[in-house]
Amino acid sequence: MEHSGPPKGLVSYLVLELLEEKPRYGYEILKEIEAISGGHWEPSYGSVYPVLYKFEEEGWAERIEREDEPDRKYFQLTADGEDELADRREESAGKAHDFADTILGFYHVYVALARDERLDVPCKPDAWCFDEEFSAWMIEQMIRHHERDFGEFERIDATPEEFYAAHGVEMDD
Repeated sequence: MEHSGPPKGLVSYLVLELLEEKPRYGYEILKEIEAISGGHWEPSYGSVYPVLYKFEEEGWAERIEREDEPDRKYFQLTADGEDELADRREESAGKAHDFADTILGFYHVYVALARDERLDVPCKPDAWCFDEEFSAWMIEQMIRHHERDFGEFERIDATPEEFYAAHGVEMDD
């Protein structure tokens, strides 16, 4: 696994997309990203505000004043920011594998905490556990989300090599 968290540049990309929609302030951006993640991830202030300030320095966003909320720092996308967003969209199109690596990597760690004899994590009463039942529940939720978002889930019997070949994707060494 190459990534220890969200793929590099994800916060910046999401901030650009959200600013394209309408001018926003930092906390609003945090909450929108949390909503996009289904409530499972909210970046820190320390990751969003530096992005906004960098965008301002680069000329991709500018602060605007709002009479109804004079104490909030709103940012809006500039024409240069729209160009940057177009570039970031292209760049993000190639990051699906990074996302898969991150998701599968963390799932493998979850399973290791459940099954690896070197690790001894107890299961506390009335709490999540690192075990087969909770693992199955997570996978069930992913299938349910897949069906909600894409339609009926169908198992794929292809090996990774077969799947990659069928989709013209090179396997990592």
